[in-house]
Amino acid sequence: MVDFFEVIRRALNGPYYAEDDFIMRLLVPQLRDVVKGYDISHDPHNPVPDDDRLADAVFQAGKDLFTRVGVFCPDTSRVIRFSDEEVEEALRDAPSAAVYGEGRDETVWVARRPESHVRPFCFLGSGGGVVTTDDVYVRLVEGYGRNPRTNAITCPCITQINGMRVQAGSPLELLACIRSVELGRAALRRAQRPGLPILNSISTAVTAAGKITGSAFGLRDSDGWSIGPTSPLKVPFERLNEVAYVLARGGSIVSDPGPILGGYAGGPAGVAVINVAYLILSILVLRCHTYNTYPIDVRYGCNTSREIMWPISISTQAICRNSHVPMCNHTYVAAGPMTEMCLYEIAVAMLRNVPSGGAIEYGGTAKATKPDHLTPLEPLFASEVAYATTGMSRAESNEFVKRLLPRYEERLAKPPLGKRFQEAYHWDSIEPRQEYIDLYKRVKDELADLGLAFR
Repeated sequence: MVDFFEVIRRALNGPYYAEDDFIMRLLVPQLRDVVKGYDISHDPHNPVPDDDRLADAVFQAGKDLFTRVGVFCPDTSRVIRFSDEEVEEALRDAPSAAVYGEGRDETVWVARRPESHVRPFCFLGSGGGVVTTDDVYVRLVEGYGRNPRTNAITCPCITQINGMRVQAGSPLELLACIRSVELGRAALRRAQRPGLPILNSISTAVTAAGKITGSAFGLRDSDGWSIGPTSPLKVPFERLNEVAYVLARGGSIVSDPGPILGGYAGGPAGVAVINVAYLILSILVLRCHTYNTYPIDVRYGCNTSREIMWPISISTQAICRNSHVPMCNHTYVAAGPMTEMCLYEIAVAMLRNVPSGGAIEYGGTAKATKPDHLTPLEPLFASEVAYATTGMSRAESNEFVKRLLPRYEERLAKPPLGKRFQEAYHWDSIEPRQEYIDLYKRVKDELADLGLAFR
């Protein structure tokens, strides 16, 4: 595989483009061309398609797009380009498994195939959702660690420290990053699972300085560093600096791109194709060990709408059929905790992700934007549904999804906010209140009546 120094050299010396020209004169026309050339078309009636030929065409289209366009470095206005042979070599040499955690909490994250009976790796927690206090942070992470299905933790984002709002690039960002690692480790010890890995590195970090600084205060080589490109197909020096640091210390990188439905990628077909291109970017430029993707519907700020289901499912199938890189889908739901809609959205996302071949990251309740609107029960529910859908056919999953989408999709524009952690959970015991338990059991019973076999 092309080494990282060569990637840097190309970022400094590659073909020059103005940023707008890279997007509007190169990327967008080439994306439209490959979508048309490979006959990629969205089927709104089947949110979880069952078409191996289409999945393979999406993968080939994504490879073709990547070699035509490359990766834009905004700091130099240069395009990092790779040949067809270099892409094939990268796909051949990419990791097929990653080991995370320590002691009895050590887990091997392996690649899956569509309809696989291999249980999905469960990366659970907050997904970078924001919290207001250190106490909320610790209780949430302890609650996530108590779930026996949790293979790795995604931590919350600290928004203030010592009564001051965290500002990116300031000393407060560095201090907040240090504190978030210290609090996460302490919380996992309280959960009696000190070996659990933290895979979203430091969600509080905005700059490379914040992520690197915080890493020195408790992140281990058995953890993972989430490093993502910016949209569309851009990687700034800030992200390359993070890659350089993690490679030097021998850590593992989780790439996390989020193509936008309704952005430069266009509609569902374009999102599916560019999601494959991001995989290849992640291997060659970000040097990832695992791939975590979260396409977002720009209208709703989530990825549980009918229109976003198809591109996530078909691109997941494309990647899992044609590469051996372990991947997962990060779910963002629109509704908040302790609402029926939130649980329906989670169920639909797991029914889409797992039969398509992906593992799961759950941690995006209330779009991960409302302070303290997240609890340990949502990722617990996600892991239970994920296990129940293991081995399910795509056709069966598709029928489930078509029955569940009408239960919430008309409310996506104005979803219920739900309850804060402090309102949905007992503070001291970190257990859900009876009202939430009753709601959770009722929705599980509804899904079981529809034919979902919880294990």
